[in-house]
Amino acid sequence: MDSLLPKHTPAGHFLPGEGVRAMIMAAGLGTRLKPWTDKHPKALAVVNGKSLLQRNIEYLASYGINQVVVNIHHFADQIVDAVEKNNGWGSQVLFSDERDEVLETGGGLKKAAPMLSKTDPIVILNADILTDLNLHDMLRFHQVHDPLATLAVSNRVSSRYFLFDEHQKLCGWKNDKTGEQRGKDGSAAAFSGLHIISPKLPGLITEEGKFSLVDVYLRLATHHSILAYPHNRSKFIDVGKPESLSIAASMFP
Repeated sequence: MDSLLPKHTPAGHFLPGEGVRAMIMAAGLGTRLKPWTDKHPKALAVVNGKSLLQRNIEYLASYGINQVVVNIHHFADQIVDAVEKNNGWGSQVLFSDERDEVLETGGGLKKAAPMLSKTDPIVILNADILTDLNLHDMLRFHQVHDPLATLAVSNRVSSRYFLFDEHQKLCGWKNDKTGEQRGKDGSAAAFSGLHIISPKLPGLITEEGKFSLVDVYLRLATHHSILAYPHNRSKFIDVGKPESLSIAASMFP
């Protein structure tokens, strides 16, 4: 179906029809990336001449996903201007406006849900991650196992981890810095800020206002299948701190 779409449509408008759509989480304040985020949104931080937002839109497009929702809050106008100036970098981009209040990942998804697919999987990724994970393989895994959500994870060191049981199903979460743990114990894996969800998931969100998808996942995991998708052989970086920009530049030409 995507092959029938024209290459460019105005930013903020989708054509009729379903298909895999994506959401890029770009509303956050990006406090770890100061001083850049004192005057710019984190999504427009530049790696080798391209912003993180452009790189992620082009990453999605390389897998045939060219209908993207971007949520905006911090320096929202700069993101809108960049997308419109560059004609969405070849994709159809729609904005979920959180200028009044940043809603975190869960609230952001709930607000954006009417703009996302009602019949096909939805890819969600954080604006400040870069990866070469094979998205076709992950989508195939998601479609074969048909969980409520598939979470890209790896064995890297992190302060926070999702916990999975012997069947690779989500069963808990822990924060190694604070010692907080929720749910059941299990094998720990670091979440990579990339997930694929069933179009049914937004309808199961009962939380209101500002909240994290972690809360949603932990609540739903008791009755629904939420699976780990390890990608330890993929390139991956969380471009959350100024020093990570130079590392990202060496990893992603």
